[in-house]
Formats: sequence, structure tokens, C-alpha cells
Amino acid sequence: MNRKKEISVLLIYTGGTIGMVNDPVTGSLVPVDFEHISDQVPELKKFGYNIRSVSFNPVSDSSNIDPEMWIKMATVIEDHVADYDGFVVLHGTDTMAYSASALSFMLENLQKSVIFTGSQLPIGVLRTDGKENLITAIEIAASQDNGRPMVPEVCIYFDNKLMRGNRTTKISAEHFDAFDSPNYPPLAEVGLHIRFNNKFINFPDPHRDMIVHKIFNNNIAVLKLFPGLNSNFVKATVNTPGLKALIIESFGSGNAPTYSWFTEELKGFIARGGLILNITQCHGGSVEMGLYETSREMLRAGVLSGKDITSEASVTKLMNLLGRYNDTDKIISSISVSMAGEMS
Repeated sequence: MNRKKEISVLLIYTGGTIGMVNDPVTGSLVPVDFEHISDQVPELKKFGYNIRSVSFNPVSDSSNIDPEMWIKMATVIEDHVADYDGFVVLHGTDTMAYSASALSFMLENLQKSVIFTGSQLPIGVLRTDGKENLITAIEIAASQDNGRPMVPEVCIYFDNKLMRGNRTTKISAEHFDAFDSPNYPPLAEVGLHIRFNNKFINFPDPHRDMIVHKIFNNNIAVLKLFPGLNSNFVKATVNTPGLKALIIESFGSGNAPTYSWFTEELKGFIARGGLILNITQCHGGSVEMGLYETSREMLRAGVLSGKDITSEASVTKLMNLLGRYNDTDKIISSISVSMAGEMS
């Protein structure tokens, strides 16, 4: 293992609650200068790591994150991948799971740790959860075993759990344990020690370089089913100009109404070259199309199963695949398999 003084970590501040402190003059919350982050978190000096930072200018509230921001994050990592042992991305919590999912698909054969974290309270507030999240995220990003990163994946670290980024979803707007990975175990659990669950961690091919996929196509829509779904709304959605793919958040294990008009709209969209992915709107579990009659009609129509993929991962995976390929058959075959550990 490298000595601590040789280990380097790059902090990438995109925006979000974690980077806010009270302005001494106005008393309002303003972004911290991450070049002087050790002033807010003096414990960082005890690591002995070479910790550097870059801040987006301007920083963005996570509600404004979009594919351009994902490309910017991935480009920073690509440009510095040979210079640092690990990366910590500081990000607002609202769309963190989307960004972590997106980067997991963009950074093919990633060989360094990319750890997303943030906080529910600003780092300049006395009871902040940001300090512990930041300190542990840095330690995880720097962790090595015989010179190899312990977790060469895009992850989210929050409240004592390290989770695969594309398996994670936000579950609370208030509690410190704001994220969960409902269908996949934590990659590490943090208490007195950091306990890595090595059998659940994906490792890259050491003989291949990292490939960065930077093109997205956001001509997709998400349709969440509910009792009393309006036919005009569904018709308007599937006839949206330029729409390439539709994600249906269905009931339970992939079930949907058996109304003839509903099935016909789906068939028509697919016949025009559209793709439809069926995912469950449940917090945990998987789509099992054909298990009940209420999902067999979608299966017969040509709707694809998203298995146990999260909503965040399904959105970013589809946009990334539509950006990568023009061949519909290639996109379909890629949707159905795990590309970055996002589905079982």
C-alpha cells in the first residue's frame, strides 16, 4: 500500500448544501472556497494526503443538474485520472443518484474510486453531517490494497454507508440517512472501522483503458402509472415530437392496466421505432413481466423489462445509450444487460 503522503485525492465541488457556510457579514449562506476547505474541516490535515479541489463556476443547485454538467464532471475526472488516486464529488442531494448513475455509464472500465457525497445540513452549521460524510468519502477514495483502489466504482457515501451509485435512490428530505440501495448490498459499512464488502464490488479489466462516453440524448419520457390514468395524457406523451424512449413506472412486479387503448398506444409507439422500458415504482423489488396477466399484454407489445433497475439509473442509462448508438437493436440488447452493475 502507498504511504499516506503519496496518496492524492481531488475534490470536485459542483454545488449543493455541503459547500455552504455563513457569511460573516450578512449571516446568509454562501459557497465555501474549497481551496481553503481545511479551514472548515481542520481534521483533513491529519490524513497526510495531497488533497486538491476544483469548483465549478458557477456552482449549481442540484435541481439544475443536466447532461452538460455530467459531461463536465466526467471531463474533470478524465483530465486528472492519471494525477490522483481517487475523486470525491461534492453534490446536492436531490439529484445525486442521477449524477452518480450517469457517471457510472459514462466512465467505462473506471479504475479509480469516484465517491459522491453531500449533506443535509451545510458544512458551516454546527450540527452538520457534512464533515463526517466528507472525511469518510475522502478516506474511502484514497483506500488501496497493494496499490489498487479498494472500490474502483462510482459510489455514493452517505451516513455510514457506501453504495453503488447506480443502485442508489434518495429516500428522505430530512433525515441524515437520506439514501438507500434497496436491491443491492452496501459496498462498505462504516463504524469504528471501514468494512469493505469485496464480493459485491466490481473491478475493472486492468489491461484496458478507461473509455469516456460523453454524448447524451434526452428525448425520453417517464410515465408513472396510477389508477384512473387518462388516455389523452398517455396519447400526448407517446406522440411527443422527437421522443425516442419511454420509461413506464408500473405497479408491483411490472403490472399495468389491461385497457385496450393503453396497449394500443404502446404498440403504436414501438411500431414507430420507439423503445419502452418497464420498471417498478416500488422502492425495492424487480419487474417480472409475464408473472401476472396484467404485465403479459405489455410483454406481447414489445415492452422491455428493466428488472430491478432504479428510476434514476434507467433515465441516465437510456439517455447514454441513445447518445452512443443509432442502431435500435444495439440499444435494446444493451438495455437488457447490466453495463455497470445497475441491475441483477
